[in-house]
Amino acid sequence: MRASAFVYPWDVGGDPEAPARIAGLGVEQVTLAAAYHSTRALTPRHPRHRVVTAEYAAVLYPPGDRWAGRGLRPYPAGRWAPGNAYGEAAEALAAAGLEVHTWVVLAHNSRMGAEHPDTSVVNAYGDRYPWAPCIAQPGTRAYLTDLAAEAAVRPGARGTELESLGWYGLQHLHAHDKTAGVPLGEAGQYLMSLCFCPSCRTGYGERGLDADALAAAVRRALEPLWRGTPDDTGWPTVEKLLGEDTAAATRAWRDTTARTLQEEAIAAVRAAAPRGFRVLLHADPVSYHCGANAGVDPAHILSVADGVVVPCTGGTALLAPFAAEARQGTVLAANLTVVAGMGGSPGTLAADAARARAEGATELRLYHAGLASDEDLAAVRAGLAAR
Repeated sequence: MRASAFVYPWDVGGDPEAPARIAGLGVEQVTLAAAYHSTRALTPRHPRHRVVTAEYAAVLYPPGDRWAGRGLRPYPAGRWAPGNAYGEAAEALAAAGLEVHTWVVLAHNSRMGAEHPDTSVVNAYGDRYPWAPCIAQPGTRAYLTDLAAEAAVRPGARGTELESLGWYGLQHLHAHDKTAGVPLGEAGQYLMSLCFCPSCRTGYGERGLDADALAAAVRRALEPLWRGTPDDTGWPTVEKLLGEDTAAATRAWRDTTARTLQEEAIAAVRAAAPRGFRVLLHADPVSYHCGANAGVDPAHILSVADGVVVPCTGGTALLAPFAAEARQGTVLAANLTVVAGMGGSPGTLAADAARARAEGATELRLYHAGLASDEDLAAVRAGLAAR
């Protein structure tokens, strides 16, 4: 199975040993961040620093002329990835014999929410989620589509992986997060992720729902969840709390909104890319799920993208719905965390890869070559050698 390691440009820039070290793991490819959200990351082997603080969501290359005069535009990175940090890292990694694909984070941008609050998801209580741009808004959709095309198709890249190309909701690791006091479960997360910005209110109306009445119904539905009383069975619980017809109408609006954005963004990438450029989506096979792994319909997304990257740390169950819809040449990449300190299990990589292959995976993604300890990397080398 072909394997790719996730890498940040700051893992490579200023560390001349990094490309050979990553190639020495036994991977054939790197998935290199070209547009990324704010984060704080360790760099345990870098000769100049140990902690990198990316202060806001940014592109890690100089943004192009298409953004001139536009209100919504990507921000160039600050001192953590100055200039063309992506391009310099990509050249160094390619010189070490690694195929470079871009890693593009899209609908996850706290700075956009801070500077343009009207772009954010608004829940049924009127609270804004500044990290979550509402993907129903025309301006946001235009921004995300153009960003996908520009950030994905960097010089020398052979493909891209698009993350967060769908709805984001409440469940998000924000600064000093303190939201785990009440376990909302899948139903509660869905209800707390329903957006009531003007675009979504119009969308609900087109589905026969009165937005004010819907918001009130969502607040009523959430009351027993705040008290922690009911069992949560996922979508059946949403149907029970909202009513089947109302629940179905909200899901139809959100599914269509996400699906059409994914089609538009992937089409924009293909139009900008050379022949043979591969487009993958970080995805979850349950369409109402929110987050970095966008909820999708497997049959639909595999009809427009070349494949998906599927979270498999802790189990491979999410592969099966995609495997059932795969066709000749479909890429099903099993994403495995190999940083023990972040819940990964690098020591079982060979066994995990075998299980993923049995469930239909065609490739591996290893998260994350820059964050892993020396011990983790040694286990990755051994696991990949045993493939």
